[in-house]
Amino acid sequence: MTERPTLIVLLGSTGVGKSDLAISLAHHFGIGIISADSRQIYREIPIGTAAPSLQDLTAVPHYFIGTRSVQEAYSAASYEQDALQLLSDLFTKKTIALVTGGSMMYIDALCYGIDDIPDVKPEIRASVYARWEKEGLYHILEELRILDPVYHEKVDHQNYKRVLHGYEVCISSGRPFSSFHSGIRQQRPFDIIKIGIERPRAELYERINRRVNLMMEAGLEAEARSVYPLKHLNALNTVGYKEMFEYFDGHIDRAEAVRRIQRNSRVYARKQMTWFRRDAEIQWFHPETDREAILSLISSRTP
Repeated sequence: MTERPTLIVLLGSTGVGKSDLAISLAHHFGIGIISADSRQIYREIPIGTAAPSLQDLTAVPHYFIGTRSVQEAYSAASYEQDALQLLSDLFTKKTIALVTGGSMMYIDALCYGIDDIPDVKPEIRASVYARWEKEGLYHILEELRILDPVYHEKVDHQNYKRVLHGYEVCISSGRPFSSFHSGIRQQRPFDIIKIGIERPRAELYERINRRVNLMMEAGLEAEARSVYPLKHLNALNTVGYKEMFEYFDGHIDRAEAVRRIQRNSRVYARKQMTWFRRDAEIQWFHPETDREAILSLISSRTP
């Protein structure tokens, strides 16, 4: 009987230190690194997404880093298909593979599958976001309650991204967003080891604040200006760019933009951990002090 291959999933919040540990593990096992980061896939924004450096990319093979343009439509469903195809190839050469990232939907799509949600036309998305910026969420939520009462009941009304996405799918497809949700987990032809990386909150927040300062020194402002004409795109509706765009629009000054990037990065880190904590399959470690324990866990569960 052939041994099933194993996928190591290294996950954690932004700024926690996943990349350094992933490179260490990749060297140890002689494998590459599959990114599960929904923004590092875009080639125009490497600074603000903390994409791997040229040195890291040269040292270890990386996949899904800078392979798409912000102007291309890409989703968790697209990632699921592409990553599974890549794994089917990698597993012909090695019985172990490594994926790392903090994009919750990408990780879930790869591990469990994702419902086939129809793509939203760019003009509809732009229209919905323009309306939200002008009117806020109240009227959109009221329309969503009529279009899809099931989703309206369960969605977090404070999470504008999820509200807008559900609404725009309703408008674009002519069907309730909830009608596309099957809730069925797909079976994968490989075993999965989920390794969570965490740090004490004060330690993590200090790292996040410092990393934002380093991004600014590395040229985040110039990078954000280069994509400013495309600010309506969903790929740029993310921490680091939204705040810089506010600065460019004259709503806040540069120092406040940096402060907000730091604050919103910390908020996002909390959201990531809340999401990941719901998954009982994840075993948690400190990325530096627990490296031997991580290697021991992987060795005990791989051929």
